[in-house]
Amino acid sequence: MIGVQTADAIRVAEQVWFEAHRGEGLMGRAAAAVAAHALEMAGTHGRVLVVVGRGNNGGDGLFAAAELARHGLPVAIWPVAETMHEQGRVAATGAGCRFVGVVEATEQVAEVDLVVDAVLGIGGRPGLRPDVLALAQEAEALGVPVLAVDLPSGLDTDSHQLQDSFHATRTITFAARKACHVLQPAASRCGEVVCVDIGIELGNSVLEVAEAGDVAVRWPVPGPTSDKYSRGVVGIDSGSAQYPGAAVLGVTGALYAGAGMIRFVGPEPADAIIRASLPSVTHGEGRVQAWLCGSGWGSADDNRARLERRLADGVPAVIDADALSVLPEHLPYGCLLTPHAGELARLLGAERAEVEADPIGSAHRAAERTGAVVLLKGASQYIVQPDGRVRVAVPGPSWTAQAGSGDVLAGICATLLAAGLPAADAGLVGASVQAMAAARRPGPWPPDDIAHEVAALVGNWGELSCR
Repeated sequence: MIGVQTADAIRVAEQVWFEAHRGEGLMGRAAAAVAAHALEMAGTHGRVLVVVGRGNNGGDGLFAAAELARHGLPVAIWPVAETMHEQGRVAATGAGCRFVGVVEATEQVAEVDLVVDAVLGIGGRPGLRPDVLALAQEAEALGVPVLAVDLPSGLDTDSHQLQDSFHATRTITFAARKACHVLQPAASRCGEVVCVDIGIELGNSVLEVAEAGDVAVRWPVPGPTSDKYSRGVVGIDSGSAQYPGAAVLGVTGALYAGAGMIRFVGPEPADAIIRASLPSVTHGEGRVQAWLCGSGWGSADDNRARLERRLADGVPAVIDADALSVLPEHLPYGCLLTPHAGELARLLGAERAEVEADPIGSAHRAAERTGAVVLLKGASQYIVQPDGRVRVAVPGPSWTAQAGSGDVLAGICATLLAAGLPAADAGLVGASVQAMAAARRPGPWPPDDIAHEVAALVGNWGELSCR
């Protein structure tokens, strides 16, 4: 798991380091890393424009500029403020860097091979002043590579929200990733994120982001003693006359995620479609180890009774879509709620904009209120537990933002619940594996095709576990 830290936590850790290493500094380590990446990106004969602010971030840029000039690269520096890091200025001047103003800097964007953004660091305010924004937009329009120091200037370190900022090709950050590096849409401005260890010690992360290996080790791969019951029996009550496809997609997700057995109890016409197209599915009541409820129910008057009937046996459930509007006061232990932002807003009695502005806080309120784990779907997918722990699924391509993806995801998660995974792991692994499968088939593949790709992906993990 990738740990994410706040700006305040980084500052505290840096202060502890300074107190333990009096007379030493971290800027040299940071600047050396910036210079190495800049040299790689610009090439040994590349021309570089370094845009520097007044603080330590600008100091990193100045010392990196000096190192690049010592390697023989022509380096121009635009100081965007009246003052700059003095030792860095002296080093850059001594190495032969050339200082330019805003007009020349903007003109040079079309001529350079790399722009180094060292304007604002973790202490900067969101947004850019107009002349800096104009240069950033010119670099983006011309396709000039940008190396951002710590974060693309203009982003809010601890926020997922998009701001006027540089659009980095690569961001080099220090000690740990911050929220803007990993949460969408801000992360879309960061490009490739490289985290450099500069020697400071950090505490617990505010949230964690899953990697592919975290998903693989949690996936329930069957062994030689497994049978259909030990692998998990999933009950699926989904679909309606208006939305039969939601049921078909949920069953498809469960089937290709490896459910040991599926019992479908939804209504026609979904039942007939599933009988004709997915012959391994069992139809009718019976004992199950997890339920999937709510996908494609619509706004029927009997939704509340329909959900209560499925929750009566006390097994954990994935509760999706229309069932989220009729939750009982108490849910069985181990349930997973899978709303998108609009559904979560309705559950909380809030506006969608409020959820989008604070997705983690909103999901945590729902988790506290219901006692269930909440998987908030979207460009970044948050898995939030009632105790406040937050994890983020492996990101996937934006092609998956289409109708039916959530239905498939609910089926995958229900399979994982039935196999015995805790709700938080089922949400994390389910959302991640769908994203990973979609990344293997880039383009507008429909959700049921992505479900088939899940089987191919996890099948590789099964092969590895047998070796």
